[in-house]
Amino acid sequence: MKLWRIILINGLVTVIFLSIFALLAFAIVFIYRGPIFEHFASFYLEEMRGEYIGEDVDLSFVTLDHESRIIESVAKADPSVVSVVGIRSPSEERRSFFDEFLFDPFFRPDTETVSGGSGFIVSSEGHIVTNRHVVENDNVEYAVFTNDGRRHDVVVLDKDTFFDIAILKMNSEEDFKHLDLGDSGELRVGQTVIAIGNALGEFQNSVSVGVISGLSRSIVAGGVRGGTEFFDEVIQTDAAINPGNSGGPLMDIKGNVIGVNAAMALGSQNIGFAIPSNIVEPIVASVKETGRISRPFVGVRYLEITPFLQAHEDLPVDHGILLVGGGANDPAVMEGTPADEAGLREGDIIVEVDGEKLTERRSFAFKIRQKRVGDEMELTVIREGEKFSVSVELTEAP
Repeated sequence: MKLWRIILINGLVTVIFLSIFALLAFAIVFIYRGPIFEHFASFYLEEMRGEYIGEDVDLSFVTLDHESRIIESVAKADPSVVSVVGIRSPSEERRSFFDEFLFDPFFRPDTETVSGGSGFIVSSEGHIVTNRHVVENDNVEYAVFTNDGRRHDVVVLDKDTFFDIAILKMNSEEDFKHLDLGDSGELRVGQTVIAIGNALGEFQNSVSVGVISGLSRSIVAGGVRGGTEFFDEVIQTDAAINPGNSGGPLMDIKGNVIGVNAAMALGSQNIGFAIPSNIVEPIVASVKETGRISRPFVGVRYLEITPFLQAHEDLPVDHGILLVGGGANDPAVMEGTPADEAGLREGDIIVEVDGEKLTERRSFAFKIRQKRVGDEMELTVIREGEKFSVSVELTEAP
């Protein structure tokens, strides 16, 4: 009887001990579940690479602590995101009679803010990227406010005539913190993105988080002052882009800028658009090197090949561009241009650039926009049924 009691007591003690041990182990695993999961998940993903996951997929974005990555990216970006404002003196017509005396019951400040938007610093010297429409008024002075409340006067170095991009520079010898431009060519639909900007012109450095909803969108945008503008190859996101966010950065979860916030779809919820960083990067580089925007130039006039054009002209391919003239004053190949020197002529079909097939998403214009003045392009050409390659060195657009 005593032996039975001893065995029972020992069994109960063992069960209690094992239960306590299990609870402690569960608590430890729960507390450190993030690092544990990430550790084992990394091995699993590497084993699956090539079988279920493409070899070219970057696994560095896989993380459990999603919020921490966002918080770190925002903290990194905050000192480099600025509010851009246009300032001018009140017009003479708006001055009151009392301005000539020592008092004015209808007091007005010496200056008034006439426009506002966002921007971000891209160099330690104080170069700033924003939208062209944020600084489109030539009759005002512009300044930026950093997140610490300081004002810096700026000069508009240049505005892009093809894209809604402008480059500013702060009048200061200070060494500024700046953001890096990422590679927008590696983006994927569903990827997390972060938009930062001066929302509604009063909520400085507001943050919104969403995903990439679409790539290579083509839209027609209208401004508040009237007129429309065509945007090509833009990024669509559901991260909220409000009035005043224009010119601010759209970042990936690592804190790299992958787009410049440019437009939103009115009458909808969470449909915003950003200009890809791969379009912005050559513009920034050009201004840093020369002080102005210089654009690469080929010197051809063309039509993009569609199924209709292929059938109508009996073309051998359904993609690429067909070099066509518009009369004596609009030749297909302009004299003295890189295309002329390369021997291109009317009727030629260009189907590839640098070995990449021309498609709706990777158009001829898109490929040129990724180049700089002085770069070379390898063109694959079809002429009278024969395929050959030519090299073209890009010059600066007149």
